Amino acid sequence: MPRDSISLQQVLILGLLSAIGPFAIDMYLPALPQIGASLNAPVGAVQASLTAFFIALGVGQPLFGSLSDMWGRKKPLYLGLAVFALASVGCALAQDIHTLVTLRFVQGWGAAAGMAIPRAVVRDLHTGHMAARMMSLLMLVFSVSPILAPLAGSGVIALGGWRLVFWAVCLAAVLGLAAMVRGLPETRGAAARAESTPGEALKAYASLMRDWQYLGLVFIGACAMAGFFVYLAGSPFVLINYYGLSATQYSMAFALNAIAFIGAAQFTGSLGKRFGLVRLVKVAATACGVVMLSLLAYYLLGGDRLGVLISLYFIASAFMGLVIPTTSVLALEAHGEIAGTASALLGTLQMLTGAVAMQVVGIFSNGQPLPMVIGMATGALSGIVLTWVTLGRVHSDPVSH
Repeated sequence: MPRDSISLQQVLILGLLSAIGPFAIDMYLPALPQIGASLNAPVGAVQASLTAFFIALGVGQPLFGSLSDMWGRKKPLYLGLAVFALASVGCALAQDIHTLVTLRFVQGWGAAAGMAIPRAVVRDLHTGHMAARMMSLLMLVFSVSPILAPLAGSGVIALGGWRLVFWAVCLAAVLGLAAMVRGLPETRGAAARAESTPGEALKAYASLMRDWQYLGLVFIGACAMAGFFVYLAGSPFVLINYYGLSATQYSMAFALNAIAFIGAAQFTGSLGKRFGLVRLVKVAATACGVVMLSLLAYYLLGGDRLGVLISLYFIASAFMGLVIPTTSVLALEAHGEIAGTASALLGTLQMLTGAVAMQVVGIFSNGQPLPMVIGMATGALSGIVLTWVTLGRVHSDPVSH
């Protein structure tokens, strides 16, 4: 396929594959209190089912990334989606919290294929601001999940309880498989696959782990995502239990952040073309940190209004919509020959960073906003430091080869 062409149908398929894992997270967020009551499990154990999914989503991506370089992009996607669908059935039938946590880990491992490989497909087809535009379109479909999933989850839970959520995501995986069979071509050529071996994969990972520019860009995005993961884990308890929102109201409040992220992400291609991707990251990451520092100061000074929390995080989410896809493009720019491996390591490091942040903040969580806001602000401020350490002396975008 020509590098300068990709159809809207393929964008939608890649977005669907990327969104299946997040959908399995966001859709069951409103059900966390119900799951605890149903399985007679404490809050920490219920949150562990979320953490297990994130850890598996992180550790699974290196395997699927390497397989996609060796086998092509489609076969590992088939494998991952099949595992995800079967684990979803198991989650729907789980009778205790330990079984649910274990199966959520397996489910997350399967979902890792859909997280790692679509980014590699984008890199197979595009570089530079065209890749940023493509990545933003992918994010548009991908980011529908945080808008629709909690609302859909609330409806599904009201209709048939929390178990029906897992039947629903199983159906989504089956639809993703069917769409991929019919509408997604193989973008990794046979010659490139022949050059990829397990030994070469290990060398590639070792090389990437020594590439400080790559790692810096990965962790700039990871810091932004870590703040979001802290919000993801803490917001059901803060917004529902502390501020008294209903499950539906919570879903709508959660969706606002996704709307901001989606809207901003659509400008990455045009802004990157006009000002450069490097400059875009510097400005957006710094602005995000300033907004989150303002939110932290508000709560430290005794503020307690839900409207301020939602408003300022809406603005911060918009800046994250500029940071995350752009840093992904820059990180993969110089690694086209091992795009699957580089994309997988990117996803792993970002997911594990988010999972660690979520667990650390969870230790101090008391159901009130301040611990959550401290965790969110710490991620954003760390992102500022990494941005200027990594890109402070870089004044132009890298040249693709």
